Amino acid sequence: MELFETVHQSGHEQIVFCHDADSGLKAIIAIHDTTLGPALGGLRMWPYKTEEAALNDALRLSRGMTYKAAVSGLNLGGGKSVIIADPRKDKSEALFRSFGRFVETLQGRYITAEDVGINVSDMEYVLQETDHVVGIPESLGGSGDPSPFTAFGTLQGIRACLRQQFDDETLSHYSFAIQGVGHVGYHLARMLREQDAKVFVSDIHQDNVDRCVNELGCEAVPADEIYDVDADVFAPSALGAILNEDTLPRMKFRIVCGSANNQLATEAIGDELHARGVLYAPDYAVNAGGLMNVYLELEGYNADKANHMVKGIYQNILNILKKAEAEGLPTYKAADLLAEQRIAQMARLRPARTGSFRRHRLDSRRLNGRH
Repeated sequence: MELFETVHQSGHEQIVFCHDADSGLKAIIAIHDTTLGPALGGLRMWPYKTEEAALNDALRLSRGMTYKAAVSGLNLGGGKSVIIADPRKDKSEALFRSFGRFVETLQGRYITAEDVGINVSDMEYVLQETDHVVGIPESLGGSGDPSPFTAFGTLQGIRACLRQQFDDETLSHYSFAIQGVGHVGYHLARMLREQDAKVFVSDIHQDNVDRCVNELGCEAVPADEIYDVDADVFAPSALGAILNEDTLPRMKFRIVCGSANNQLATEAIGDELHARGVLYAPDYAVNAGGLMNVYLELEGYNADKANHMVKGIYQNILNILKKAEAEGLPTYKAADLLAEQRIAQMARLRPARTGSFRRHRLDSRRLNGRH
């Protein structure tokens, strides 16, 4: 990999490589764009096969966060971080506190939160070393686990897609295939089942599938067969690039609307979905509920306000779908244009922010007299 050329092509402002031999930390923090505000994006822990794969994931995810914040109307930039490790075996207090110290050196340019492989308890350790953390427990002035809000926002996106595709958003009239039911996917399955919808589930971890079957009455599908399910809506809720040349020919879905980031392996796949008449809801607009929820922690968290903001995803998705329809565009292009227009407008009003970012700190988060 030509590192600087890769960063230039992706438009990133800063990449930070974090290494601590004592704790075993190997992490990457990617800051894509701070035109609209500090870069906020979750921390992902995953056993990447190569360091290049980890970097590529951080680059793709952080760019997606820029677009997610922009299209959602939030005053945030895009960032993301990854730890190269197995979340089921390699977690430790020392590891997360070491990561927190690296976040602190960025002086607020990057704010971290939960992502795949990370939970609220892990964030508590990060919080011991930096204030630039959201998605922390309510007892510490935060909002707790953001995954229910991400799921609720995904549900709003699904309803908008059903209205656009079938002019009927009654959830019980349709069947859904959810890929990945760990955090967000589980809550989405629960919400759908509460409306008597038919739900198929798959996950690489059998215990997650068993939970949905036993608690919710979902139907289990082997992980590699979820693409073949005869359902109306496919809701990817795990890792990215699952819409690709291998999986697309197997799909019979009329709608793709899920919470996973970077679902399209390439833009050509988005074009092909459009050509086939499959309605694809741009992932970063659909899964913005968790970001909206933790964003409010920066000002002083209010759950009612968070719910109100997340409900707005319904109209936001409709706006994207209507723009795509009116201009004859694939939906991913319509969403990108809306995000890029907002960033460009703000860039003309003021230069991209640099240096230290100030934000409100909640008194309840001032731990042990550190502040």
